[in-house]
Amino acid sequence: MKTLLILGDGMADEPIPALGGKTPLQYARTPALDALAARGVCGRLDTIPQGFHPGSEVANLAILGYNLNEVYQGRGVLEAASMGLSLQEDELALRCNLICIEGEKIRNHSAGHIPTEEAEELIRCLNRHLSSERVRFHTGVSYRHLLVIKQGDKRVDCTPPHDVPLRPFAPLLVKPLRPEAAETAALLNRLILDSQEILREHPLNQKRKNQAKDPANSIWPWSPGYRPAMQTLQEKYGIGKGAVISAVDLIRGIGVYAGLEVIPVEGATGLYNTNYEGKTRAAIEALRTHDFVYLHIEASDEAGHEGNVQLKVRTIEDLDQRVVRPICLALEKQKEPVAIAVLPDHPTPCALRTHTSNPIPFLIYKPGQEADSVTVYDEFSVENGKFALLKGMEFIRELLADPGKEYII
Repeated sequence: MKTLLILGDGMADEPIPALGGKTPLQYARTPALDALAARGVCGRLDTIPQGFHPGSEVANLAILGYNLNEVYQGRGVLEAASMGLSLQEDELALRCNLICIEGEKIRNHSAGHIPTEEAEELIRCLNRHLSSERVRFHTGVSYRHLLVIKQGDKRVDCTPPHDVPLRPFAPLLVKPLRPEAAETAALLNRLILDSQEILREHPLNQKRKNQAKDPANSIWPWSPGYRPAMQTLQEKYGIGKGAVISAVDLIRGIGVYAGLEVIPVEGATGLYNTNYEGKTRAAIEALRTHDFVYLHIEASDEAGHEGNVQLKVRTIEDLDQRVVRPICLALEKQKEPVAIAVLPDHPTPCALRTHTSNPIPFLIYKPGQEADSVTVYDEFSVENGKFALLKGMEFIRELLADPGKEYII
């Protein structure tokens, strides 16, 4: 049986007064998701192991069944893999956001979701002024970029910028966790402050301000790590040919290390205006030639980070009607059975505008599998499902298990 995993990034939330005490997932119209839940089995999944920050890199690795204590090296190295960069053993990679600072506070983590073509111009400028034999910036997508430092020490405390909207940036500068990492922390802080001087008066940022857009007036490096040692999913679980479809470098990078083919989709932005139909078609086509497809949709997470409740509801409804529904209709016409799982990686509550480590709701549908009693898919209804709470490798093993055979986790 082939497998399709649909991940609505940050889709889970908490009850919101403006929605009558419902979560966006409860409030949204999701007939396709509800129909799958009614035909499948549901439960909750703990995607953030104890001691780990609730980042997307942690949650997505956990969903795919990786032991974080063995493979976790931060977000930067995974995004480097997506960019085609082969890191050397002495190179430290960090995610490097372009952010907007206003009045000494972090206005937002995305510089107003700056387009890639504009961000690329700023990254080129930073390389002209700040790169050296040790330091190099690499362009990613939108506000998400990469900083590579030779002989850097990863034992530094870097705050994810999406965790601290509207907070003063100075107290959040990089801090060494060991005396030996003091030089790396000082270098990173110098790069942050120097970038502010360089970007402040850049013509592109002046143009953005004239257009009432947030300027990208600072870098913010975080999630440091070295090249990880990861088994592929084929080596771990014996799956056949796999593919990943995502607009986000992080997820594509996880796919590279997991041995999945990265399938690009034109117009995939990672925002509410992403090319849903293109990603859906790509997933349906990939299932003709691949055994495992990981379809990642980022839009709900970004809406949560913005604290935009109505936009988050809209992104969930788009996932339901523009992704899940057409996929289910297409797969009904195929002879070969396909198992479908739908879940977020972590909650991104609109009220908090950042990730939390609460368990997330999941559903798994397999042709021939006996359904449980859940008929509506949301954070609370799944508590009555087959699985009270799964952890670690339990989810991926259940997803890949043959429903015709007795399976014990």
